[in-house]
Amino acid sequence: MSEETNEQFLLRKQKAEELRKRGVEPFGGRFEVTESASEATANFVEGRAVTLAGRIMSRRDMGKSQFADLKDGVGRIQLFVQQAALGEEQFDIFKRLVDLGDILGVSGHLFKTKTGQISVKVERFTVLSKSLRPLAKEHFGIQDVETRYRQRYLHLIEDDAARDLFRKRSQIVGEVRKFLNGRGFMEVETPMMQSVPGGAAAEPFKTHHKALGIDLYMRIAPELYLKRLLVGGFERVYELNRNFRNEGISRKHNPEFTMLEAYQAYGDFETMMELVESLVTTVAQNVCGTLKIPRAEGGNLKPESRSPSPQVSGLIPHPSAVIDLTPPWRRVTYWEIVEERHGKDWFTVSAEERRARASKLVGFDLPKDTPDYKVTNQVFEKTIEPTLIQPTFVTHLPQELILLAKPSKKFAGCVDVFELVVNGQELSPAYSELNDPVVQRERFLHQAAGHEEKMDEDFLTALEHAMPPAGGMGMGIDRLTMMLTGAESIRDVILFPQLRPQS
Repeated sequence: MSEETNEQFLLRKQKAEELRKRGVEPFGGRFEVTESASEATANFVEGRAVTLAGRIMSRRDMGKSQFADLKDGVGRIQLFVQQAALGEEQFDIFKRLVDLGDILGVSGHLFKTKTGQISVKVERFTVLSKSLRPLAKEHFGIQDVETRYRQRYLHLIEDDAARDLFRKRSQIVGEVRKFLNGRGFMEVETPMMQSVPGGAAAEPFKTHHKALGIDLYMRIAPELYLKRLLVGGFERVYELNRNFRNEGISRKHNPEFTMLEAYQAYGDFETMMELVESLVTTVAQNVCGTLKIPRAEGGNLKPESRSPSPQVSGLIPHPSAVIDLTPPWRRVTYWEIVEERHGKDWFTVSAEERRARASKLVGFDLPKDTPDYKVTNQVFEKTIEPTLIQPTFVTHLPQELILLAKPSKKFAGCVDVFELVVNGQELSPAYSELNDPVVQRERFLHQAAGHEEKMDEDFLTALEHAMPPAGGMGMGIDRLTMMLTGAESIRDVILFPQLRPQS
């Protein structure tokens, strides 16, 4: 705490004590309001009585009268406080003992000032909560970005745009649920703590259950449990909840994030393609009122973060200032888009030549033991994906990348899958679900070779009882919110992102 802030803190504590001495409780209780500040303004009638509550954000001293701005959860309104209306004692309390940041309840009548501004002529006020710490200067706000994340409550107090963003996020989540419920999907909840982590290739967080005496893992994905429900006869299920991955933190990644997964029996990856396209366009239209979404200034990808390394080459700039979600969206196979960007001979040259080309493209040397499919995928993720601004379904990825997907009958060595990329980042993967328990076991065994990973035997047993053919999809709600709001970082759309503790 700075010396200036400490002085303010002590002074405000003294004011709280003086309020008590004068019979005013500085931390009050229940207070009945008639409406919000926005409603009072929208329903203005000269002389109408109102009772409002909110935070004092600014004030202007006029001697025996004061103007102040009161801000509540959805708007603000001007207060006109007069000694003649309140009486000398109450006016003195307002003038000397009420500070910026204090939460008050006020009653009075609406009127318009000479300049036409709708205001409340205050006749009574109640101190509801004394702010012992000062707010940041309102016109400048919190300049330090990390402080905005660490003390989100201050950011929300002072930044209307931030509050609007998180309201929009809440709308997005509500619209997602509304859409899926309308399609006949049932929302379910599956375990957050799992004895065997599965459903994705990621490092889990580990914990210990004392009563059972076993180690458990925070889930990296709900997929294997949702598929158990397909076996059990629920034909359309979804879960919208948290996943946890003990990995890096970046503009696109937070170790705790919100994920949607949905599964539809008797569908496939093309079923999911229609579902995802309809879901995103419906949510965008209902929340944003348009399918043409403005990108952040210069695009959501900052120039220095368009690639992971300044040496990366092969990036094609996309200066578009608008993401156009109007369907139909482009569909292109993984192989086609790699050849489109890096040459028709990409998959016909030797593995050594391909690795040498890839090393130049990504800006670092790929080890000689890097599997060939990983070489190409490094190139895709670092030089192609960041440039796909308009919604693009990239289909039929190599089988080795997705162990839970059904093999493609059309493309050898591939699986029936898509990755939806929008604004330079993956938004939604989906695939035709592998329901052959023998093949699934073989893939798990191959993945675990040389590792101490446990297979989820209960999931395999479930598959052995027959899972219907199905399509499944996932969608990062944080990334969807980033795209629809123009936020540049995942931290901007998570109320309390993970941060390193302050020393």
